[in-house]
Amino acid sequence: MKFNEQVTRIEPSPLRAFNDMAHKEGAELFLTLGEPDFHTPQQVKDACGVALENNKTFYAPTMGVAELRREISAFEKQLNGVDYDENEIMITTGSTEAIMSALFAVVNEGDEVIVPVPAFSMYKPVIELCKGRYVELNTAPDNFQITEKALASVVSDKTKAIILTSPNNPTGTILDEKSLLNVYEQVKKRDMFVICDECYNQLVYNERRPGFVRFQDLREKIVYCQSFSKPYAMTGWRLGYMMASKEFIEQAFKVHQYTTVCANTFIQYAAIEALRFDPAPFVEEYRKRRDYCYDRLVAMGLDVVKPEGAFYIMPNISKFGMSSMEFCTRLVKECKVAVIPGVCFSAEGYMRIGYCVSMDTIVKALDRLEKFVAGLEKKCA
Repeated sequence: MKFNEQVTRIEPSPLRAFNDMAHKEGAELFLTLGEPDFHTPQQVKDACGVALENNKTFYAPTMGVAELRREISAFEKQLNGVDYDENEIMITTGSTEAIMSALFAVVNEGDEVIVPVPAFSMYKPVIELCKGRYVELNTAPDNFQITEKALASVVSDKTKAIILTSPNNPTGTILDEKSLLNVYEQVKKRDMFVICDECYNQLVYNERRPGFVRFQDLREKIVYCQSFSKPYAMTGWRLGYMMASKEFIEQAFKVHQYTTVCANTFIQYAAIEALRFDPAPFVEEYRKRRDYCYDRLVAMGLDVVKPEGAFYIMPNISKFGMSSMEFCTRLVKECKVAVIPGVCFSAEGYMRIGYCVSMDTIVKALDRLEKFVAGLEKKCA
């Protein structure tokens, strides 16, 4: 049987594949997946129960429940200082679907989409499913920021969009003002979109700054994708949203409609309550874990940039003279500790550690990593 060539060319998630391998190999300590270890806030679960009792179990409007979209409009005005009305907000099945709908709405065959790397592993296959061309912008030499020179080297007449993830997965880096302005200068003079994947933008450790969405003079070129998963510990609920101009939403709406019809109805009502929850206690706990991980990794002699947000840290392991896949596979087999190889994020020479697990798990895992690294350094000496 012959299948769709665009589908057969792409591979399943390498991140998930490595995590599955680690389970099969008997790993005991997992710092792999980006899933909060907190429970969904009780007030959100209670609101979900009320919605079910009130029989909110029928199809929702494809755009999403109006009450939720109005709540998001007010929330984003307070958070980012932007005005999007309910007709410029579409509820999706997680931010993954929002990003996918955005890309399918704009990418034609041969169009180029710039992705600053390291980057989340879903972008490349989705771009390729759209018959677009995935173009990497390597930020590693510049502490994971976007320089004018680096951006200029990858922009072309075929550029259709750039995806900005800030705070970044897998590095935890927040794009600074210079990076944002470098993107702004290119976008304002070109026919290209900026897809802002900001699902971690409430999980920041210093003063929070609005991201690229604040450049409202480029409003018609900005697509903002958001998730309830990370800030509210709702990964299994699968709910997100897209904010964009009415013209953009009209096109993305069609992709969304024929893909999912609508997001889950009763979960949308619960999400109204989620927006009223302050995730500050989560952030404070992540901060403690971030600080502990950073200090331990530095003490091990690893080169690492201190994360400013999200719940990942990405040390450089290139000095050990092996690929990230070999390093992380050996860590699983020899120490029963699982982290994700940097190659899964277009970042060879690095590994991603997720500190969205208990402190007890982090301490034990880093103790084992320290011994593993010390052993490698003796062999390299």
